[in-house]
Amino acid sequence: MTKDVDEYLARVPEPARTTLNKVRAAIRSAVPAEATETISYRMPTFKYKGPLLGFAAFSDHCSLFPMSPAVIEAFKNELKGFHTSKGTIRFPVDKPPSAALVKKLVKARIAENERRKQR
Repeated sequence: MTKDVDEYLARVPEPARTTLNKVRAAIRSAVPAEATETISYRMPTFKYKGPLLGFAAFSDHCSLFPMSPAVIEAFKNELKGFHTSKGTIRFPVDKPPSAALVKKLVKARIAENERRKQR
């Protein structure tokens, strides 16, 4: 059982490891300092006022999990080049979404979690 994100990434083969490290760096640059990284549902997950985003490598693709169908819907035009479903953004193991797009998704999720915590 993988205990932390670094251990998880160490087990991911290239080029997916480099791709996920880019995604992780983009997420880190956009989350508040008090956000935490953990393994949840057997994948790296950022948490801030609840789960924020997860990411993972699979045999033939990588995925970003914004944990919000509303966020995926809100960015559907920018996500046109990716395979998306209700809770997942899939991308090739060697072609991550741009850091700018990842940061927009993170900021949208932070806003959602902050709104939910105010209720």
